[in-house]
Amino acid sequence: MTTIPSWGAVAVSGLLVLVAVAIAGWQRLGISRDIVVAAVRALVQLVAVGAVLAWLFANAGIGGALLWIAVMAVIAANESRRRGAGLPRAYVAALVGIGVGTLSTLGVLLVGGVISTEPQVLVPIGGMVVSGAMQAASLTLTSLRRSARENRAAVEAALSLGLPATQAFAREMRTAVRTALVPTVDQTRVVGLISLPGTMTGLIIAGVDPLQAIRYQIIVMYMLLAAWAVSALVTARVAQGAMFDDAQRLVAVPAP
Repeated sequence: MTTIPSWGAVAVSGLLVLVAVAIAGWQRLGISRDIVVAAVRALVQLVAVGAVLAWLFANAGIGGALLWIAVMAVIAANESRRRGAGLPRAYVAALVGIGVGTLSTLGVLLVGGVISTEPQVLVPIGGMVVSGAMQAASLTLTSLRRSARENRAAVEAALSLGLPATQAFAREMRTAVRTALVPTVDQTRVVGLISLPGTMTGLIIAGVDPLQAIRYQIIVMYMLLAAWAVSALVTARVAQGAMFDDAQRLVAVPAP
């Protein structure tokens, strides 16, 4: 049986944070304090979440699990909103994109009997889906904001020729969705060749046979592909709807 690291072992691993701090200080990067704050915040957040999950797993059913996933989606949307700062309704676009991406992906997994409805399964899987959808939404909003500023002249020229907003901005939309999908496509392409993904690694460490662990990892990779794709597309569509006014003019997007 795999031995679970003690809190003493966790404390020893904290020395690795000091390595990062030392390098940042040595190179005068100006982020030594940020590294320490991030490490402490991660510790506090994980301990708090661990306590909440322990209670959730023992007392809540599928309703509590879904509520927890919804809370994660709201928090994720707020983080993605920052990447689209300056875009109209960036938060709404991120929230809808993450929500639809998460619901559609989890829906297929649950209806297809791929995962169970137990909170111990649903919450971790839901967290991975929300995280992937958040990254896709963030990349999409970042690309849209950049395109709205850098390609404004080309979009306005297309509008002046009588093209509707959806056609005038079509190239920027495709670029945003493609940009969002590149990381997960690349990761899926080389999975198992360059690194062992987290899910598979965790199961192997826990003592699960590698041939069984890969089945879980395949499911995870496929669900993340879907979550990223749906989230990126929906986020882009919602954001685009707010980037043009009633007269089909591209709204001004301030510099980040």
